[in-house]
Amino acid sequence: MYDHIGLKVGNLDASIRFYTAALAPLGHILCSKDEVSAGIGPKGEPMLWLYLDKAAANAAAHVAFRASDHAAVARFHSEGLKAGGRDNGGAGARTDYSPTYYAAFLIDPDGNNVEAVCP
Repeated sequence: MYDHIGLKVGNLDASIRFYTAALAPLGHILCSKDEVSAGIGPKGEPMLWLYLDKAAANAAAHVAFRASDHAAVARFHSEGLKAGGRDNGGAGARTDYSPTYYAAFLIDPDGNNVEAVCP
């Protein structure tokens, strides 16, 4: 349904560091970068765009990325924490969402709730 998502960020370098580390276990890489933006996704297919906007109000968004398995969800959480993300729920079952929902949650450098999910 979605082709790409754009997020305004206050510190582009910190956001690139966070997203490239957290999303690497899900198969995503830095595809494009200039002074004010960066695109991250599968090789040659940026799907998450980060736009530098130091004046942007922090209107925290929620973005969920599909993971291939439970191990990738755990690596997303671990690598995201190492890269400056804050814990918002470690890797585990979320049976209140659905019987097979498995996810982890991080808060990115700009306060967005970022999730990796293996439904």
